[in-house]
Amino acid sequence: MTRYGLERLPGLPESVTICEVGPRDGLQNEPVPVDTGVKVEFIERLADAGHTVIEATSMVHPKWVPQLADAEQVLNRVDRRPGVRYPVLVPNMRGLERALGLGVTDIAVFASVTESFAKANLNRTVDESLEMFAPVIAKARESDVPVRGYLSMCWGDPWEGEVPADQVVRVATALISLGCTELSLGDTIGVATPGRVAALLRALTAAGVPIERIAVHFHDTYGQGLANTLVALQHGVTTVDTSAGGLGGCPYAKSATGNLATEDLIWQLDGLGVATGVDLAKLVEASVWMAEQLGRPSPSAVVRAFQSS
Repeated sequence: MTRYGLERLPGLPESVTICEVGPRDGLQNEPVPVDTGVKVEFIERLADAGHTVIEATSMVHPKWVPQLADAEQVLNRVDRRPGVRYPVLVPNMRGLERALGLGVTDIAVFASVTESFAKANLNRTVDESLEMFAPVIAKARESDVPVRGYLSMCWGDPWEGEVPADQVVRVATALISLGCTELSLGDTIGVATPGRVAALLRALTAAGVPIERIAVHFHDTYGQGLANTLVALQHGVTTVDTSAGGLGGCPYAKSATGNLATEDLIWQLDGLGVATGVDLAKLVEASVWMAEQLGRPSPSAVVRAFQSS
C-alpha cells in the first residue's frame, strides 16, 4: 500500500481501540439470511487483519432480528483467539444466561435515551428498560464480565428531533451507576455535527462520567462520521465503533444508514500517526470479500479507492 505521509494534530491520543461492529450491527438489518459460515469467516478475517475487539453477534430473539438467529452457532464455530475480545449484545436476563453458558466474556446492553425509540426498540419506556437492565448488569459484573452500555439516539431521534444533552446525561449516569464499564454514544441516524459532539462530551464529563469510559458510534448518513470522530478523539475518547466496509443500519430506525466505515477511519488515523493495530490492506480484503457475499459493492470510500487503484 502506498503511503502518503503523516502529520499529527494536537490533542490526539497515541492509539485508538476500534470496536469492530460489522458482524453484529453491520449485518443485523440484511434482508436475506447470511450463511453462518460466512459470518464466522468474516469474524476470522477481521481478526486476521488485527482487530482486537469484534462484536460477534446478539442473543436477541429471532422474531425481532431474524438475521442473528444463529448466534449460538456463530459463537460455537468462531475460533476465539487469545487477546481478542468478542462482545455479544444481550437484551435481557435470558440472553445473558445464554451468553455466559457459551463462554462469552464481554457483553453489551442496548439502551435508548429517547422514549420514542425505547418503545420502538424495546417496547418499554426509558425507565422501564433501565429496570430491566439492572439485574442483567449486576449478574454480569458478579461474574466479572465487563458490560458495555449502548446509548442510542444521543444527538437526534426521527420522532422527537434534536435530543438535549441532559437527556443523554441522565441515561448515561444511570447506566454507570448500574455497573456498566463502558458507554458507547450512538448517533443512530447520523445527524450529529462536531460542535454538538464536543458539547455532549463536556456535559458527560461535567456530570462525572470519566472520558476513559466513553466510546463513540457514528453513522455516516450525512457524511459527518469522520469529522465527529476526530472531535471526539481531541476531547479524550480513545474507543471508536466502526463497521468494516460501512455495513449497517438499524431495523427500528429506517433513517439510519450505514455505520462509519472502519477503513475510512483507519486511513484518517494512519495519516495522523494514531495507532490502531489494524492492517488496512487486509481489512480492505475482508470487506471486499464480504461485499461479494452480499452481492453489492462496499459503500466505504477507502475500499472503493483501493479497488480502483
